[in-house]
Amino acid sequence: MLDLKTVLVVDLATASLQAVVWIFVWLAWRHLYELKFLAAGFAAIAIGLLLMILRGEQPAAWSIVLHNTVIKLGLVLLAEGLARFLGQPRYTWIGVSLLIFQILAWSVVVAVDPSNLAVRIHTSTLFTVIMMSVMSVTLLRDRTQPRLLRWITIAVLGEYMAASIVHSAIEFWFPGAPQDIAILNNRNAWYLLQGILFLIALFACLLFMVSSRLSAALREKNEALSREVLERRRLENQLNASLEAERALREEQADFMRIVSHEFRTPLAVIRNAVDMISLVGDRSRDATKERLTGIGEALDRLFSLIERFMTNDRDNVFRPESMQIAPVIADVQLHFEITGRGERLHFRTEGEATSLFADPDMLATVVINLVDNALKYSPEDQPVHIDARSAGGFIVIQVRDRGIGIPKAELHKIGRRFFRASNTKAGSGTGLGLYSSRKLLAYHGGTLGLLSNEGGGTTAVARVPLLRPAPEHALLEETMT
Repeated sequence: MLDLKTVLVVDLATASLQAVVWIFVWLAWRHLYELKFLAAGFAAIAIGLLLMILRGEQPAAWSIVLHNTVIKLGLVLLAEGLARFLGQPRYTWIGVSLLIFQILAWSVVVAVDPSNLAVRIHTSTLFTVIMMSVMSVTLLRDRTQPRLLRWITIAVLGEYMAASIVHSAIEFWFPGAPQDIAILNNRNAWYLLQGILFLIALFACLLFMVSSRLSAALREKNEALSREVLERRRLENQLNASLEAERALREEQADFMRIVSHEFRTPLAVIRNAVDMISLVGDRSRDATKERLTGIGEALDRLFSLIERFMTNDRDNVFRPESMQIAPVIADVQLHFEITGRGERLHFRTEGEATSLFADPDMLATVVINLVDNALKYSPEDQPVHIDARSAGGFIVIQVRDRGIGIPKAELHKIGRRFFRASNTKAGSGTGLGLYSSRKLLAYHGGTLGLLSNEGGGTTAVARVPLLRPAPEHALLEETMT
């Protein structure tokens, strides 16, 4: 038969291995600092069992108390570690009070009646039942672990409490002699063997709890990472949108400056033509000189207006619509080309002069000048250019018709893009910004520009400007002006 020391050695090996495992688990996951209490608890149980194995057949009273107290300390540490691990209230004071009670009770019993095993067994049972009840309450309050795992652990604790109570009841009803504990087949053997099973079962439950905690932490980290990835993507999209808006704004600004630079050429051409005429005429014709000087003044006024409107940072000041008729705009265009010496080829016709529209006169005049300038540029010098302005279908329609080189059909849809020039144009005859700027200026009015090929050659440019009603602030401005 196996003696008691053999059973204790198995208990010692079990508790020692479990202590080593918990030490390695704690070293692997240092953030779970509560695991060191579990490691310390199993280590204390192993140390207590080792001391019991090493003590002699007639141990001193203090050693009996010490060895059993160390084992009970291990149980207190397990309860403390479980409460900390589950984040539940700790009842450390209960464990400390029970340890003190254990030391005092066993010290008195061993000193007064060393052969009385019943009191020691009953005291140990009381200690075990209270501490494991505290652990069970901790598990009942927890909501972080799976319900089934918590109830299995409570059942394991309940089994050991029941075994302790049965062990105490047997000792109460059938008191034994001190020597009965020395062999395996006595009534204490079953209690020691089920203690081994209890340690194994509790160890497995605690491992599953740690695994569940780590899995939950991993899921939380994955979810947090997913949220961070989504947030980073949102910020990246927002940044890309901001960068795209910034690029678009810069491009618009650069585009705007190119258009303005192009439009400066019109008044400068007037000034240059007038200066050339003055140099030719000289003092021979005071009226001609006066007329050219007037043209220079008007061109300079236009330049100053362009600078004031387009070269400032106030973009809201660029578009200045007002209630107007189309006839004065066409008259200004006609005067412009007469001053520059190109008016003899132009034929103007205006219908519905009294029709009012809400538009920017300078912008609209610039549009017509660009269209007429293109028609003159790409037409033979002996061919006329017809300019018609009329009201139709809620629009002011301005047509500029020429008998020039026309536009290749395959390139018709490309005309009006920035810097694009038809393949049949001469090198150096233009920049490709005239029609583009006209479309941009018409866009302020909600208007459109279309290009049609004429039968027999040439092109007709059609500008449409809606007869918009003035906005409230514009209406107020109009009322003030009138």
